[in-house]
Amino acid sequence: MKDKLKMTKTILVIEDERPLIQAIQTKLESNGFIVVTARTIDQGLDYLENIEKIDAIWLDHYLPGEKTGLDFVAYLKGPKSKWAKMPIFIVSNTASSGNVRSYMSLGVSKYCVKAEHRLDQIVKDLKAFLDDSEK
Repeated sequence: MKDKLKMTKTILVIEDERPLIQAIQTKLESNGFIVVTARTIDQGLDYLENIEKIDAIWLDHYLPGEKTGLDFVAYLKGPKSKWAKMPIFIVSNTASSGNVRSYMSLGVSKYCVKAEHRLDQIVKDLKAFLDDSEK
């Protein structure tokens, strides 16, 4: 049992669409993840500061408020950030080449367009990424 607890990963999902949050949470939990959900960048930052163990972030680019997903990633991947090595999966409705380039240059782990990727596949990719990072 101890090994299973050690392997359990916590994913912070930052997404503003409630039905989508529920679907993502259900899918991640059915794959053995612990899920924390936030609807804004500020709420996501608060959780990062106050939850001891978050292993990866699932982030929508467009969120309510002044800060975009890009602002959030730039902050997290900054040179003095304690989260600089945090795996981040961007899952967005759009993929302008400028946005994708910006995110990738900041060091996100993957950029997925919702219309081009099934939820199952994104979860599978996230799980594989986290499994590979443990080796």
